[in-house]
Amino acid sequence: MEISKLIAELNDEVIELRRDFHRHPELGLQEHRTSKRVSAYLEGCGLEVSGMNRTGVVGILRGDRPGPTLLLRADMDALPIQEENDVPYKSVNAGVMHACGHDAHVAMLLVAAKILSACKELIKGNIKFVFEPNEENVGALAMIEEGVMENPHVDACLGLHIWTPIQTGQIGISEGPVMAGMEHFKLIVKGRGGHTATPQSAIDPILTVAGIIQGVQIIQTREIDVLTEPTIIMFGKIEGGTASNVIPDSVTLSGTMRYLFEGDEESQGNPKKRFERVVSHICAAHRAEYDLSFLYGHPTLINHPVMTGLVRSVAAHELNPTPEIVSIVTLAGEDFSEFAARVPGAFYFLGAGNPAKETHFPHHHPRFNIDEDVLRVGVEMHVRGALNFFNNADNLKFLKRR
Repeated sequence: MEISKLIAELNDEVIELRRDFHRHPELGLQEHRTSKRVSAYLEGCGLEVSGMNRTGVVGILRGDRPGPTLLLRADMDALPIQEENDVPYKSVNAGVMHACGHDAHVAMLLVAAKILSACKELIKGNIKFVFEPNEENVGALAMIEEGVMENPHVDACLGLHIWTPIQTGQIGISEGPVMAGMEHFKLIVKGRGGHTATPQSAIDPILTVAGIIQGVQIIQTREIDVLTEPTIIMFGKIEGGTASNVIPDSVTLSGTMRYLFEGDEESQGNPKKRFERVVSHICAAHRAEYDLSFLYGHPTLINHPVMTGLVRSVAAHELNPTPEIVSIVTLAGEDFSEFAARVPGAFYFLGAGNPAKETHFPHHHPRFNIDEDVLRVGVEMHVRGALNFFNNADNLKFLKRR
């Protein structure tokens, strides 16, 4: 089978799929239409299809010969953003858009599944095509808890992300930590309400919060080496107060903590404990109390050296034209890390930035869009990456240890 020719023949199909998903975006765990279309497509490819984590979909392709199982993943959820692009496939759902490339991820993996199912005689093992819901809120972990890594047992994983910060024609792949571990937190600072004319009779949570926002900066700029253990603590939401002349009883802060290092939190001085230390002392100084919750998060995404080498080899030697390979490390979060924390994996970036096509806007921007010329590249990376994995399975030492 001539893979390049088949990919070219399916180029219009992958574009149509991407535009359809873009036109009908759905938020996390609400991807009902997306899920139905994904399931129907996979069933049409002859795969074993099942549901997981409410709107997630898993398709299993069993090769003609026994061997290891490779997981390929695409995320499906959109974002609560009002789209500002003027394109024929603009979102029809008010206040919701695919502003991160997940529409493209789904389309590329579907077409890759069609191609791989047509050449299963080349596959010595199994492929799990995982279409993950709610990636923005760590949907991967729920799928793992429901058993996505078993029956058959997953031995390795690969994933990719459309990436407008790098240009069309580039592929970003690096070994080791590549995307940040992340924790979402909620902090309620409790004071004592009163009149702004008599602040001495109150305990002002607003002043306390101001001290906390300033104080936690010492963690990321004075306590941690920004080169070897980069950490960012950001507050994205502040809620409190009812009137300009009323001191409120409490103020609520929400934000994220991101860090990029290998190893567990204890070995790195535990940024969560550092954060609570600062919060507790500042609250004590202001006579305030607090309630701190870490809501959800995921570990740092760490690329396995062997799987990274596999992806780099495919990009450098099996694509035509050959892309420019660049190194990428980012403090953006990605819950593919949950898969890669359990089995060897690699996650890489498909450049889609093209100012001439106005696809250079950053992710999560209301004018985010992609250069659709890269869709066929993503399909080919999925297909050739999978075949390369099975062709080299006998030489992958981490498989022999099972």
